[in-house]
Amino acid sequence: MAGRLVRRTRVTRFAPDERTVQREDALAVEEPLEVRVGGSSFSVTMRSPGDDFDLVAGFLVSEGVIWSADQLSSMRFCAGTDEQGLQTFNVIDAELSPGTPPPDTGLERHVYTSSSCGICGTASIDAVHKATHFGQLDDETTWSAELLGSLPDRLRDHQKVFDRTGGVHAAGLFTAAGELLCLREDVGRHNAVDKVVGWALREGRLPLRGTCLQVSGRASFELVQKAHMAGIPVLAAVSAPSSLAVEHAASAGMTLLGFSRGGAFNVYAGADRITAG
Repeated sequence: MAGRLVRRTRVTRFAPDERTVQREDALAVEEPLEVRVGGSSFSVTMRSPGDDFDLVAGFLVSEGVIWSADQLSSMRFCAGTDEQGLQTFNVIDAELSPGTPPPDTGLERHVYTSSSCGICGTASIDAVHKATHFGQLDDETTWSAELLGSLPDRLRDHQKVFDRTGGVHAAGLFTAAGELLCLREDVGRHNAVDKVVGWALREGRLPLRGTCLQVSGRASFELVQKAHMAGIPVLAAVSAPSSLAVEHAASAGMTLLGFSRGGAFNVYAGADRITAG
């Protein structure tokens, strides 16, 4: 699978005071993935190949389709080949368990979702304000400010694909004791989060009480929403949050951190969960 995540290419290097040279460079692979539910096409997203079952499971959680492992009966790759006749592994069909309602076609989700934005394909802003199954998050776990400040470096230490390409986002799920439960990388930051959430769903861990989701980019509304849908009480980002992200985190009872770098961070919502000691 590692060979599918990274692709080699030739580049010409220009730099001041250096001789122009040609050399090999590593690129993060980006390919489409079609998500089908019960044989019907639901969405297409651009993603980094790998952990695709986690991605689909997490995506269905984010869309409010499922919230428990027993609602997902099976997932399988559908036949699909490239120009050389090789299996592409770019179509997954998810079967929901009997009694689990299929996705709401009234959402009118567009077929294509880019790797840069997880809610661009949703027809209206009303459709993304879904009611999470877990409601307002009243998790009473407390978090050490020192530990939270260390999470970006801990995340970075495990970003193997980023080390090779510099071209992927990461999401890591941590406990209040600092244990890394799951880390996923992807060209799309929302995909990385969905892969973490999908892993947790398949492990029977939802809702994710007592956890913090550390992400490598900014804290957008979509990431706050995905964390809320999975029952994650704390979301930390190395960059800025948006105003809508802060509003949603506060209304959901979440703790939201931004500009988490060098051991320091800003708290935009839910500061009562954090202890100075």
